[in-house]
Amino acid sequence: MMVESDGTADATRRLNVKKQTLDDAYAVPANFLEIDVVNPLTTMAAGKKRYTDYEVRMRTNLPVFKVKESSVRRRYSDFEWLRNELERDSKIVVPPLPGKAWKRQMPFRGDEGLFDENFIEERRKGLEAFINKIAGHPLAQNERCLHMFLQENVIDKNYVPGKIRNT
Repeated sequence: MMVESDGTADATRRLNVKKQTLDDAYAVPANFLEIDVVNPLTTMAAGKKRYTDYEVRMRTNLPVFKVKESSVRRRYSDFEWLRNELERDSKIVVPPLPGKAWKRQMPFRGDEGLFDENFIEERRKGLEAFINKIAGHPLAQNERCLHMFLQENVIDKNYVPGKIRNT
């Protein structure tokens, strides 16, 4: 039977943890980033073309984001743009988007295809999961394309890719 030295016992002793109070439990979190994809809206554009866009709402207190609250409208193609930009310019593994739904675009379907309420809701959930995974990644939070996607009403697709400097 081996006897532990005092140094080993001290090193493995549990840290003294401060008890959490109700004020601590319900206080504003130290750092937070909340992104919701809500309010899908299907619009009839010129030439009888329809599209659905979604409101992307962001709230944060992270210092890397200059704007602490924003609300923008984005189409599926805007999410595709963001994914492509991150794949090309960042060092992170970018999660997949919800499927493109090619079969839903076929003519002579018995339903609304891409504009079916259930499909729109499933896509909304998938887009929300996608953007939260991306925005939750510390390296992605510094990408200019993510900031533009979340905070600018119009995406400037001719922007200069790069990092946001936290000043």
